[in-house]
Formats: sequence, C-alpha cells, structure tokens
Amino acid sequence: MRIILVGAGEVGQNVARELIRDGHDLTIVERDEDRAQQIDEELDARVIRGNGARPQVLEEAGLGEDGGVDLLIGATDRDEVNILACWIAKKSGVPQTMARVRSIEFTDTQSWARDLNVDLLISPERSVAREIQELLQVGASFHAATLMQERAGIYGFTLSGGSPLLGRPLKDLTREYQKLRTIIVYVRRGRSGFVPSGESVLLEGDLCYVATLREERDQVAGLFTGKSARPLRRVIIVGGGKIGFQVAKRLEENFQKVDIRLIDRDLEKCEILARELGKTTVLHGDATDSDLLRYEGIEETDGFVCTTANDEMNLVLSAVARNLGARKTIAVIRKSSYLELQEAFHADALVNPNEALASTILHRIRYPRGMGAVSVIDQIDAEMGEITLTPDSPAAGKKVMDLELPRGVILALVERGAEVFVPKGDTVLKENDHLLFFSSRDHLHKALDTLGAD
Repeated sequence: MRIILVGAGEVGQNVARELIRDGHDLTIVERDEDRAQQIDEELDARVIRGNGARPQVLEEAGLGEDGGVDLLIGATDRDEVNILACWIAKKSGVPQTMARVRSIEFTDTQSWARDLNVDLLISPERSVAREIQELLQVGASFHAATLMQERAGIYGFTLSGGSPLLGRPLKDLTREYQKLRTIIVYVRRGRSGFVPSGESVLLEGDLCYVATLREERDQVAGLFTGKSARPLRRVIIVGGGKIGFQVAKRLEENFQKVDIRLIDRDLEKCEILARELGKTTVLHGDATDSDLLRYEGIEETDGFVCTTANDEMNLVLSAVARNLGARKTIAVIRKSSYLELQEAFHADALVNPNEALASTILHRIRYPRGMGAVSVIDQIDAEMGEITLTPDSPAAGKKVMDLELPRGVILALVERGAEVFVPKGDTVLKENDHLLFFSSRDHLHKALDTLGAD
C-alpha cells in the first residue's frame, strides 16, 4: 500500500517502523525540523517537512498524484490537524483515512467519524481505562485484557513459590483442573520464553500468560499465587486527565462499594471532576506529598493508579506508593523505552496508551476483515485474536489436530452458542464457532489462512 503518515511522535514512529517492516510505501509528514531530521536518518521512508493540515504540504507528500495514495493516517497530538488532514485526503480521493483523536467526545458516537468524513477515529483512553480496571480487579496480574465481548480475557501471572502448579507437567494439571476453562498460552522465563506443551514444567518466577473466562479469573489467579483473591475496596488515582477520569468513571459504574479517590494539582480541573464524578472523592493536592497519601489511607489501598502526563512522575509515584504500603501500583507510560523499568521502579503493571493506539492502527491495516478484537502482547511479540468460522472456512468440520497449525499458535477457547470450552486435539470445529486464539506474530498470517480469514 501507498501510505501517508502525518505526525512522527512516539505513536507515529511506532506505526512507521511496522509499516516499513511490512513492506508498505510510506511517506511521513512532520513539522518539527529536528524530529523530521531524526526519522529521515533512521527510517527507510520519504520525509516531508511541514504542517500536515495544509493542502500544499499533503500535495508534496503525494496527495492527488493520480489517486495513488491508498491510506492517510493522522497521528499527531493535535486532533484538528489529524481530522483536517483526513478530510483533505478524502476530498482528494484517498479511499481510507484514520485519525488519532485525544478528545473522547469525538468517539462518543459513530456519527462523528461519518460527519467528519473519516473512516476511523481512534482514541485509546477508553480501552486503556478498561485495561486498568481489569488489572485492579485481578490483583495478582501484571497484564490484563478482555476479549470475547468481555466473557474471556488474557492475563499475566507470576508463578509464586506457594503455587500448587509449581514443578509439575502441564498435562497433569490439565487433568486435575479439567473443569477450569483455562489454558496457558505462553511462558516467559528470564530473557526468553516458549509456547508450552503438555510436557512443560513451570518454575518459580515464570511469567505465565493465561487465557481464561473472566468468571474464573480469581480462581486461576489463586493457582498461580497460592493465595485467595482480595476484593477491591480502595483505589487512589493520581491525575485527573482523560485517562484518570475514565478510570474513575468505569470504577463508579462497575463497583458500588469501592472507595475511589482522585488527586490532582489543578484546582479548576478538580472542581470540574467533582461535578462530573458522582461517587469519587476528588482531592486538590500534590501526590508527591507522602503525608497526604498516608492521610488518605495509602497503606489500605488495593490499587494506586498513576495517570499523569509525566511518565517519570508516574514511575516514581508508583515506587513511593509501594513503599508506603499500596498493594498494587499501576503506572501509565507513553515512552516505550520505559517498559523495561517495571522491576527497577517496583511498578506492578505498566500501561502504554501509545502502544495501544499504534496497535489498533496496525491491526486495521493488516487485518481489515479477517480478525475481530485483538489483544497485543508487546512484551512477547504476540497477539490474542478472535475469529468466527464461516461456512466456507477450511477449518470448519475439521479436528483441531488436523489443522496443522504451526508451533506458536494455540486455539485457546471456543464459544459455541452459550457454551465456552478449551478445545482438545479431537475437537471438531463447526460453522459459527467463535474462536479465541494465541499466535506469535511470525505465524499470525498462517493461522488466519488456516482458519479461513481474509
């Protein structure tokens, strides 16, 4: 495809690298001269300096040249620039446009995209807030994402020394816990990892990625930690921006008895949040003040969520909160280079909205029709995807063992009517089966071809 990408910040560069790796003809528009110079030196793409909302700049990037541009992506940190660039592209005959939008209002209804003549408006705030809620609910998890219309999820657990799963082959565990609709899809051990088989034995400290029904997640978490799940009682959120607001709002909607407290330095913002949030205690203050955190009951806090616009502040506050007694800390970060600092800063989970946004854009380009919801697991370069078998799918009517799926691909769960189960080798797949599958990215296209996705 011939693609114009407007904006080469953290999101744009993540998208650009993957598009170049996929073999697309890419032109990048960037107004910041230093950044444009950097990407011109580092990336194999044509770089145009200028404002991506100006028709002349887009024409220089190739817009209007015999209708040769297939897609324009607006990925700057300014909604107006992204939307206007897409509008100009549509007027010039570009068949597909995508715009990153930071204002949640733009994505409240589907009509906004249609009225603005944009094919896809993307804002990661809601999906990030959903991920944070899931991480709070499953206290032992370091990774959490819902799939199958929130019936199932993919969770990351660290195997503790008190786990009954320790030192035993997975085939024995499958027989012992056969009523659980749960499957371990990947194990990270040190700097390497593997897709487990029935002969695999789990060791203390293994990072295990598990697909399971949400209704069974607490029981599954207990198997990995050796402890009973603790109900969510108190959450402190630092930062009253879009993500902090969305997290508080979701907690209000889904929990009746959770004590929610939100801290922000901006008095005017606090006053607005206090009017819009009905059950949250909004506090005007500085979260770096340990006396304030103690006064608000940090030692009894089940979840401490840092959502400010400053990555470094979020990481430091997570370490402070953990030191003061918070049971779980979650930090929102936007710089991918900080992902490796999770252990150094003692954060239980890191959530990156920029990666979520980049992954959504790439998913729509790579799999426009074939695959539904997806959870990207960047730490292990893999994806959990969903697909419904059509009547002409080559997998319909076949046993799982006969599909010849490559190693690195696992059929995790099958939804058949009201029933959800873990498929076995002799399970015969049927038309309309809804499949949840795991795949390393190297084998994803092969998996989709085998299952019958376009």
